[in-house]
Amino acid sequence: MNALEIDHLSVRYGRVTVVDDVSLVVPAGRTLGLVGESGSGKSTIAAAAVGLVPPATGEVRADGVVASGRGAAARAARRRLQLVFQDPFSALDPRMSIGDSIAEALRASGRTFSRDARVERVRELLTLVHLDPDRAGDTPAAFSGGQRQRVTIARALAGEPRVLIADEVTSALDVSVQGAILNLLRELQENLGLSMLFISHNLAVVRYISDEIAVMRHGRIVESGPTEQLLAAPTERYTLDLLDAVPVLGVRMAAG
Repeated sequence: MNALEIDHLSVRYGRVTVVDDVSLVVPAGRTLGLVGESGSGKSTIAAAAVGLVPPATGEVRADGVVASGRGAAARAARRRLQLVFQDPFSALDPRMSIGDSIAEALRASGRTFSRDARVERVRELLTLVHLDPDRAGDTPAAFSGGQRQRVTIARALAGEPRVLIADEVTSALDVSVQGAILNLLRELQENLGLSMLFISHNLAVVRYISDEIAVMRHGRIVESGPTEQLLAAPTERYTLDLLDAVPVLGVRMAAG
């Protein structure tokens, strides 16, 4: 079964169509990279998938269950999808400790925790993203940009998602930190059995982490396919331009 299916999705802001009849599939345990220039509609797809913006047409399904509607079943399906935002600086409340931020997100899992169990789960999540659990009481200001992004990933994992939607999660970080975050995501995917929709304007980054790639322009998917196959012989001039614009970060390596 596919972990995430986006079926003929369109999103409009007023009279402007931002996403136009887009269909995407994220197979269970795999990563689909969605790449395109800024303003192509990528982040709107992420927002629509988790219910932040309503679709004009089409639907989103998580594990085969419609997540884009109303009602308890749709809400439960949306809980299987968790979004990691682009900017860790604005994604975290500066007045709240990172432990409290993660604990607040535990409610998205639908489980009930005692106080002690909640504290222990927060510590587990911080350990998962390679942060010192003894720093749970620190505020975001005490952490670097890369560490804050690790916190936002831990917060997303608190919802116990089946699918992690990573929206430009490395673009606000120094180049030296980007690789560490990408490797963390791959590690988490392997260890937790996650599926992932990875969104970026940087084709080199998408190439490194994705099993398959969909290329988006002006609200539409212009081509898609297995990563190395598509990049070895792209059919669209736009994809070639994206390839020419950035250095190759690396290739998808076999697990293990």
